Amino acid sequence: MRGKILFLLSVGAWSIWGNLPAGAAGNTVACVEQGKKLFADKETAQAKAVFAQCAKENPSNVEVLLSLAGAELTLENLEDAEKHFQLALSKMNRTSPYVSYTYSMLGDIALKKQQNEFALAYYGKSLESNAANVNSLVGKGVITEYQGDKEGAAEFYRAALAVEPLNVIARQRLINLEPEYFTDDEILNALKQRYAIAPNAEKINEEQRQLFVDIHSVEQRKGVEYLKNKYLKVPPEYVVTLNKGTAFERDILTLQGYNTLSKLIGQDAISVFQRLGVPIQSVFALRDMKGEKIFKADSTLTKSGFAVYTEALKNHKTFLLPEEDVPPTSEKLKKIERRVEELKEQGYVQISTSEKKKIEKETFCAEEWLRKEYGLVVVPVTKRKRYYFVAPNDPKNSKKSVSYYYVMKNRSKKNPSIQVPRNVTVENYQFYDYTICAESDGKPI
Repeated sequence: MRGKILFLLSVGAWSIWGNLPAGAAGNTVACVEQGKKLFADKETAQAKAVFAQCAKENPSNVEVLLSLAGAELTLENLEDAEKHFQLALSKMNRTSPYVSYTYSMLGDIALKKQQNEFALAYYGKSLESNAANVNSLVGKGVITEYQGDKEGAAEFYRAALAVEPLNVIARQRLINLEPEYFTDDEILNALKQRYAIAPNAEKINEEQRQLFVDIHSVEQRKGVEYLKNKYLKVPPEYVVTLNKGTAFERDILTLQGYNTLSKLIGQDAISVFQRLGVPIQSVFALRDMKGEKIFKADSTLTKSGFAVYTEALKNHKTFLLPEEDVPPTSEKLKKIERRVEELKEQGYVQISTSEKKKIEKETFCAEEWLRKEYGLVVVPVTKRKRYYFVAPNDPKNSKKSVSYYYVMKNRSKKNPSIQVPRNVTVENYQFYDYTICAESDGKPI
């Protein structure tokens, strides 16, 4: 998304070409005009070659340098574009109307390179020279938004629209941010427009505020377009058109449209999950990768459920079946790895789940008592997955070595070269023909 935004910002600023003065020399003028025609025909590489030739003939001409820099920027040759914009800047008078444009383009380049502080500085210089530079206002808005200051970003977008009311980028980004900067009165009005609140209501509560956020979020995910694809003619009670017949025309969902849309998407999601092999009886028990249910009680999708459904449409499985565990986070995995390494360094031996079950069978001990008394260590990985370790053989503490003894005993059946250590605790119980734990409750005798 970031790359697309920046491309639009940069291309939008190319209107400067329509205002550039003629070059000092006739040959330069003809050369630049040839390059402009190629660029207009989207022959950008050829245009760049022509502008480069123009620069050889007249290396100090600002129009030539800006033209070459613009072609390089369009081709994503950021370093060369920056070099030629800087060179053009060094050749122009500080009062030149091109100063603001050039700094704005340098800001776009820095933003493309994710050098946000440099970009802010360049946009700032651009606005010092021309406070109405729309590209720089939008650029500062984008960075401010990235930095988390949504209200500050909205102010920059509003300033851009004050200069250029039809600027598509500023308008759309401002619409995207409405839940972030709208006052309660503005949310109240927005809910009334959507027939989601009584027309005579004077205040909103937290639930109504969240309703606006939810409806707005669905609108931004092309909810209106979804309804238009579902119906030959969308019922008028589902959608309202704001500013009809103007350049600012915009369709929004009514509360009834939002509820209908939610149900339709829920129904579609059921079919999509079944197509991916989920049994119908398991669909409503699906969870996201954090373990949260993706369907609400009314069979509509949660916010994360919608994201899961969107991925499912691409045949991507980002959900958990009822029998699947929530995968551990990377932080938890690192913690588990550290714990495993610590145990191995202390001499603990890792065993399989089947070996753990054999210990339980031969000792009649429940896992709880093997852990508490007889040297079994359990490292949880997920709800169902565990790593098991047994304490190393220790003649001074034969009780803690019981689990180790039984593991080695069973392993020696497959590999006779394995030495089965003596264990006084086991030998004493065997002498009296006792099991380690009582058969009835799995506790030590």
